[in-house]
Amino acid sequence: MTPIWTHDEAAAATGGTATRAFSVAGLSIDTRSIRPGEMFVALKDQRDGHDFVAQALEKGAAAALVSRRPEGVSEDAPLLVVPDVLPALEALAKAARARTRAKVIGVTGSVGKTSTKEMLRHVLSRQGTVHAAEKSFNNHWGVPLTLARMPRDADFAVIEIGMNHPGEIGPLATLADLDIAVITTVAAVHLEAFDSVEGIAREKAAIFTGLRLGGTAVINADLETTALLQKVAIEAGAVPVLFGHEGTRARLAETLLSGGGTDIAAELDGIRYEMHLSMPGRHFAMNAVAVLAVAQALGLDVARAAADMAGWVPPAGRGTSETVMLEQGPVTLLDDAYNANPTSVGAAFEVLAATSPGPGGRRIAVLGDMLELGPQEAAIHAALAAHPAISAIDGVVCVGPRMAVLDASLPEAKRLAAFAGAAEAAAALPALLRAGDVVMVKGSLGSKVSQAVSALREAAKQGT
Repeated sequence: MTPIWTHDEAAAATGGTATRAFSVAGLSIDTRSIRPGEMFVALKDQRDGHDFVAQALEKGAAAALVSRRPEGVSEDAPLLVVPDVLPALEALAKAARARTRAKVIGVTGSVGKTSTKEMLRHVLSRQGTVHAAEKSFNNHWGVPLTLARMPRDADFAVIEIGMNHPGEIGPLATLADLDIAVITTVAAVHLEAFDSVEGIAREKAAIFTGLRLGGTAVINADLETTALLQKVAIEAGAVPVLFGHEGTRARLAETLLSGGGTDIAAELDGIRYEMHLSMPGRHFAMNAVAVLAVAQALGLDVARAAADMAGWVPPAGRGTSETVMLEQGPVTLLDDAYNANPTSVGAAFEVLAATSPGPGGRRIAVLGDMLELGPQEAAIHAALAAHPAISAIDGVVCVGPRMAVLDASLPEAKRLAAFAGAAEAAAALPALLRAGDVVMVKGSLGSKVSQAVSALREAAKQGT
């Protein structure tokens, strides 16, 4: 295998000093998942990564990126010693970007970043070699880590870029030196750190400042802030490509949701393409159109990209469907528990409404708190009761103090149960269900509502 970095290349990129010769096949920041031959990057976060260097080397790490020799590490250990580890990782990222031939696509948005990144990974891999971020590696260490891991021979790289506070996206986009930038949507997320949705839009639009001159800005045309996004893109010297429902180069013409998936008709510059997704979701349909716009901008076979969309499945916790066999019978589990905000919860409601329960079954929503919504959080939670798809949902289980506001706003017939926290909900949920139910679990990561998903899977194991 061709190494990603040799000691001399890494030292030249970072200005560091290698204690001995080495070559590495990858980079890792976690000793729990590090593989032999990788370089361990000793970042400081909640813990100091230097405390784990010895363990990483014992597990077969080929080298470690450090700012000092940690205690317990031998004199002849393969180290790359730098003044500060995070800037050195960023320097590796910049050098990896400079040497690659890959077209680099950046993806941001209030909702749908990871799903769109994974759609792109899937579709582009059928037309070239793709490097993409793992999981949701989209922050100040995840983006440079993804770039620094890039193989030399990649044809495409897909970089997810996220934010929690103002000023985060621009520097990461600049580091990635993008050929194409995608904004999936702009919604009321992270309102604790922003005073308005327009403020969120300005931060998302900062991704365009990282585009190469003449790069492509793929922009959702159905937003109140679309004009703002387009203006920033043009000022950055980019070529805007709008996707949406009407008056766009990439148009979502038809969407048909069913329990068997989503059938989509899209038009790019007047040419019709049909796609099928293996799971229902209007939000997935719109993201798929954005992916076709990227394929077109890359000069790829758009018809093949549309056909290949049928093989994509969402990442774990982001809308996957499975059957769990409980003691009372089969239950369909829609696991969308990774994250939540008003827009994504509404989309999840639509998916649940489009999924048919079995004989005698019901549609059940298990909802954990939506976090980081600022002073309007109570009103935002209560407003979910007025979503049109609620009419097709038979019962709602509310989990957490914020969702208690929704519980109080629902019609009595739809209030299946309410719990103070995820642990209580997880313990009680299996007994609340009956054979044929479809249960959708959704909540912010910090709400820990994914415990309910784990509880259903564990109950199914015990019943077999």
